[in-house]
Amino acid sequence: MKYVVVTGGVVSGLGKGITISSIGRLLKAAGLSVTAIKIDPYLNVDAGTMSPFEHGETFVLEDGGETDLDCGNYERFLDVTLTRDHNVTTGKIYSKVIANERRGDYLGKTVQVVPHITDEIQAWIERVAAISVDGTEGPPDVCLVEVGGTVGDIESSVFLEALRQFQFHCNPGDFCLVHVSLVPCLGSVGEQKTKPTQHGVKELRGLGLSPDLLICRSSSELLGPTREKLGIFCHVPPTHVISVHDVNNIYHVPLLLLDQKVDRLVLSRLGLDAGSSVGVAMRSWEVMAHAVDAFQETVTIAVVGKYTGLQDSYLSVFKALKHSSIEARRRLELSWVDSATLVDDSDASPAAAEAWATLKSADGVVVPGGFGSRGIEGMIAAITYSRINRKPYLGICLGMQLMAVEYARAKLPGKEHITSAEFDDNKANQVAVVFMPEIDKSTMGGTMRLGSRETLVSADDAWSRRGERPIASIIYAGKPSVKERHRHRYEVNPDLVPDLEAAGLRFVGKDSTGKRMEILELPRSVHPYFVGTQFHPEFKSRPQNPSPPFWGLILAAIGNFDDHFKLNAKKPKVIL
Repeated sequence: MKYVVVTGGVVSGLGKGITISSIGRLLKAAGLSVTAIKIDPYLNVDAGTMSPFEHGETFVLEDGGETDLDCGNYERFLDVTLTRDHNVTTGKIYSKVIANERRGDYLGKTVQVVPHITDEIQAWIERVAAISVDGTEGPPDVCLVEVGGTVGDIESSVFLEALRQFQFHCNPGDFCLVHVSLVPCLGSVGEQKTKPTQHGVKELRGLGLSPDLLICRSSSELLGPTREKLGIFCHVPPTHVISVHDVNNIYHVPLLLLDQKVDRLVLSRLGLDAGSSVGVAMRSWEVMAHAVDAFQETVTIAVVGKYTGLQDSYLSVFKALKHSSIEARRRLELSWVDSATLVDDSDASPAAAEAWATLKSADGVVVPGGFGSRGIEGMIAAITYSRINRKPYLGICLGMQLMAVEYARAKLPGKEHITSAEFDDNKANQVAVVFMPEIDKSTMGGTMRLGSRETLVSADDAWSRRGERPIASIIYAGKPSVKERHRHRYEVNPDLVPDLEAAGLRFVGKDSTGKRMEILELPRSVHPYFVGTQFHPEFKSRPQNPSPPFWGLILAAIGNFDDHFKLNAKKPKVIL
């Protein structure tokens, strides 16, 4: 097994995840199979209980693992399917060691950070690296390992010590260390400053790790003298000092690395055949990256949620919209609307007026998932506006549940104040959304309905017999069932479904029991695109292979839904 380890220095948020994903993309283009491991030095067992405001979105894996958003970057860029074990946290490692100690596995020895914690980290990496992630037999060729945080953090020190030991555990030529650092350019001086990177590498070397490549983040391309200086003081050849400067879109990052022969440098360090076909294999990716810059027409989507203050909270939603807009050859413009400001159309406050103007000017609307009661009435107001004004709309998880609440309030007699049990658990007041009976209320972490589940997509109901084929059946190409990822504790009240269907709402996707609602929509004769999914389709969207519900939304938003699917029956979709 070959390992490429990525560490970070100076500041966090430099894009280690995109860097390691881009390296992996080049290695895949070289014909290698790759996997990825993310090390998060926090004490949480996983990211499931962490606030989106603090940590960004929780990315859900196929097996239900709740992880850092970087795992989403790996899956999208590398087109692999990871497991919960591909995300290593301090909490997981210490829990495992303590469990071993309680069983007496250490035979009475004093359990210490070194060697027991560091040994467990190494064993975990080695075990998970061998898991096949892309359907091939046997272990992948290369494992990419990202260490979260920055060098010098107390939290990550034990992982860096484990990796120091691990480099000697590996065979010579099986370990490549890539360090990502910041090279700022101070406006008052206009000079690229190397001192922060020098200090970061000095700290890293003091821990017993010496980088093979330096990935330098900067606003502009690294100058020749800057590369030379970093090479001298950081003990790497200048050709191994790589410039990753600001680009128009992240799809250019693998191309930047390719232009600087990073694929050959990494392959050479690992003793693998560099070949000469990587550039050819990356051709379609290059066409896509440059095409994104050239789009003239735009599509504007309003994302109405409660975590809009930190856009990473909806990173996968943004990526899914981006993948679909690229496929539609449109430049995506996202409008973030804080649902707490979107309460009443008659509200004359400046914040409310701006929110409503943003919503009304958008070509389409998305209400994503979330938890808690704050901003709920604003989301319902956005749903009402979208339904009445026939604006293309996609509701995800909570956004789908609120569609049922909104429709019941509008169409069912005596249900004007109906809500979700999440916000009002008064059993005397019938609710449109209920707590799932199998969910454990006593704990928060890992107790939701998580991971990949099958949804049966109906192609035959009363509306279908009138010639109204379900939208879900159209966008999923007539598949009788689909597997998508879930993360929720509440579901549409099955007792209310008959009344909602009688009033015109269409439940076209259900679980295998037929009792749990997965997809709802309005017929296309009533609304061009009014779709809700209990699952999170954004987690499986990929560049050049967009998620069907998001793809349908973008097509409807640009007025091309009918034309596309009529043409699709005659010839395959053109991939950029």
